[in-house]
Order: sequence, then structure tokens, then C-alpha cells
Amino acid sequence: MSDICPVCFWEDDGQDDHDADIVRGGPNGALSLSEARANYLRFGACEIKMLGNVRPPRPEELPDGGTS
Repeated sequence: MSDICPVCFWEDDGQDDHDADIVRGGPNGALSLSEARANYLRFGACEIKMLGNVRPPRPEELPDGGTS
């Protein structure tokens, strides 16, 4: 079973910052982690078709831990 982020709907495939620009295929299709992050900033989900599956982040899920 894979982990799917309820905030952006990215499916965790082990990709991280060191290979964020690589398109791996698999559960995230033709999307790299970098593209998914940019999409989230633009419209609030890793892909526009996933907007119905996401929710707003909780304070502790924000990059700064909700401290600002």
C-alpha cells in the first residue's frame, strides 16, 4: 500500500530532492516531484485533475511547521 498525500495527492514513490526533476513513471505518471510541487503552488494539487481529492494543510504540515 502506498502513501498518498491528502494535501496535494502526490503518491510517495521514494522520490526526494536529489532526483526531484526525474520523471519516474509509476504511480505519478508523467509527473516529476518538481512539477508536482510547482503545480501545488499554482493551483493546490499535484495535478489539476486531483483537486477534488485534496484538503488544506494543517499548521503542522506546513514547511515551517506552522510557526510563522
